[in-house]
Order: sequence, then structure tokens, then C-alpha cells
Amino acid sequence: MKTPVSTASLKPGTPELMPPPKYKRAAGWLILLAILVACSIQTGVTPYQLIIGLPQMGSLLQEMFPPDWSYLPTIWGPMMETVQIAILGTTLGGLLAIPVALLCASNLGISRLISLPARMVLNLIRTIPDLLFAAIFVAVFGIGPFAGMLALVFFSFGIIAKLTYEAIEAIDPGPLEAMTAVGANRLQLIMYGVVPQALPYFMSYLLYTFEVNVRAAAVLGLVGAGGIGLLLDRSLGLFRYDRASIIILLTLVIVLIIDYGSTMIRRKLL
Repeated sequence: MKTPVSTASLKPGTPELMPPPKYKRAAGWLILLAILVACSIQTGVTPYQLIIGLPQMGSLLQEMFPPDWSYLPTIWGPMMETVQIAILGTTLGGLLAIPVALLCASNLGISRLISLPARMVLNLIRTIPDLLFAAIFVAVFGIGPFAGMLALVFFSFGIIAKLTYEAIEAIDPGPLEAMTAVGANRLQLIMYGVVPQALPYFMSYLLYTFEVNVRAAAVLGLVGAGGIGLLLDRSLGLFRYDRASIIILLTLVIVLIIDYGSTMIRRKLL
């Protein structure tokens, strides 16, 4: 017969002395709730404000409908310009992200003197919002789509490079070890060991960023970076909410089409 173990002889941290999982879960929810309440109090964001603003939101929706369908031919050209800005910005940003992602990946044997500065540059670029990029480039190059395209290049570069180098670090190391054992150089490792595994993920990130950039390009026009945002800002400034609603509806249709197409492509790649 085994002698029962006394709880006094157990060391702190043993499973017998740890609180049950349900108490941990409850404590975690209480901490999260306390954080949410504290943030709500500090920022003044309360359900009361939402309830007060609902009637004004309803009156604004009434002014937006019915949409001004006669405004559709006017906004079609700027909307296509917005999509073109997103295409150029995403493509150029994605191409620039490829070498930087390879430099940042820790499993390719890149020196930390190179990978760490590259990661710091990515962190800096992701820190700056796309609207701030657009405002800077508008001040430098003037109002127009070129400034918006450059803003999306930097925005896309930061996102795609970050996600891609994390995908490279998560690839199967087996092919790399096998190629290293037979004497493959670093370029061969990248071409035949890294690219085949990381390419589907890179294309998925590229398509996702393109979806985001179409929405972002529509907003960049508010700071003068071209596209449909210029007409949206003008409609809101003139209190023509019926025209703003047709712009929003057309943007929604374009985004849904792009989302459906990119989803189909991602399913074939992954």
C-alpha cells in the first residue's frame, strides 16, 4: 500500500498546488473585463454615447438614401483610377518586399548585422500610417494619384515583407538541410528550397494586401492623393450624402468582386 503524499512536502509550483483551470479562466476574464472598463472610463467611450448618437445616425442614413444614381458616370473614372493605384502600389511594394523578407528570415543564415537593421526598417515603415505617407507625398509631389501610389507602395512593402519572412521562417527545414548536405550554395537554397514552399503564401499575402489597398486608396483621396476619395471628400463637404452613398456602394461592389476573385485564387494556391 502506497503512503499518501503530504501536501506540506510538495514544492511550490507542483500541479497539486496549482489552482484549477476554471479559476484561471475566470481570473483571466475578470482581468480582461477590468481592462475594458478602465479603458472605457479613461477614453470616455460609453454605451450611453452610442445610444445618444443613434438618432443622428438614423437621420444621416435618411439623407443618404436614395442614392444619386445620376452621379454614377461621374465617379466611374475616379473609381477605376483608385483600383489602378491599388494595383501599382501592391505590385511594386510586393516586389520590393521579396529581397527584404529574405534578409530578415533567421533560418537562411543571414548575418544578424544585416537582418536586425532590416527588421528595424520594417518596424519603422509599419509604424507610419498610410494616410501620413499620403500626406507627405502630396506635400512633395503635389495632389494626384502618384502620391497615393507611393503611399501604397510603402504600406504594401511593410505588410508583405513582414508576413513573408515569417512564412519563410516556418517552412519545412528538411529540404534546406538536404540541399546543404550535398553542397548547395545559398542562392540554390533560396531558389529550390525556399521559393517553392514560400511562394503560395507570398501570393496569398499579395492578394490580401491588394484587397486592403483598394479600400485604403479610396480613403487616401481625402488628403489629395487621387482616386475616388477626392469626390467623396467633395460630396461630404457639400453635404451631398446621396452622392456619398453611391460612391460607397460602388466601392463596396468593387471590393466584393476583388474579394471573390482573390479568394478563388488563394484556394488554388494553398
